[in-house]
Amino acid sequence: MRYLLILLFSLFISVEIYSNEEISRSGGGEPISYRPYSVGGGGEEIPPKDWQGLMIAPENRCSPYDKKKDYPYTQSVEQQIVAEMGGRIYGPYTGRTFTDTGQTDIEHIVAASEAHDSGLCAASAATRKAFAQDTLNLTLASPEVNRYQKRGKDAAEWLPDKNQCWFADRIVQVRQKYHLTIDRQEAEMLESVLSECSSVEMVFYADDAPVVAPEPAEDTVDALLLWDDNGNGRITCAEAKRHGIAPVPSDHPAYRYMRDGDGDGMVCE
Repeated sequence: MRYLLILLFSLFISVEIYSNEEISRSGGGEPISYRPYSVGGGGEEIPPKDWQGLMIAPENRCSPYDKKKDYPYTQSVEQQIVAEMGGRIYGPYTGRTFTDTGQTDIEHIVAASEAHDSGLCAASAATRKAFAQDTLNLTLASPEVNRYQKRGKDAAEWLPDKNQCWFADRIVQVRQKYHLTIDRQEAEMLESVLSECSSVEMVFYADDAPVVAPEPAEDTVDALLLWDDNGNGRITCAEAKRHGIAPVPSDHPAYRYMRDGDGDGMVCE
């Protein structure tokens, strides 16, 4: 009888230790409970806190965001982007070909603000600069797409009309490379896109007539009459400063005729 009591007491202690270890791992009073998350079209189920090697977590701005100070890049990356697309001045989001880079913006596939709130807010200045100039995360887009449609949105909020598989794959690659987190809504959207993809290569759509600079709209033609000194249909920073309208915000009538290389809604700062 005494040996039976000792055995029962030892068994109770073992169960108690195991229970405490489970509580410790969960960081609270309840053991971790995962809801299955299907990935890859293969039926594999993994915890929702881990998708494609990325930690699923809400966005968190752990330090102030200053794009120009923390995420600088040189205009020379534009030529690198063009070179990586075989010399084409091409906007993969719309499948449009342009005649010159003056008609496009440099576009961060994972927006700098999104990356900042996904972990780069705690990264070094060197890491942030590397991210800003990394052509893995850079492409070209027309100003109307970059400035007015995509802006700082993630894939749960915006997807391009074309090249969605390439776009989704690039987001995953960039987040993996810089150890960024991803929120659940974006992970689910990317999964739904990638599960239907047979390829993640960029598709170059046939374009019989390359896009040319649009004619100014009638209701904004006064901007060119007022500030386009050389009559070329564009307004430069030199012209803006000469007329005393710099810096030029996105709601200024001159803005649509100016180049906002970093897409932050302000030119000629």
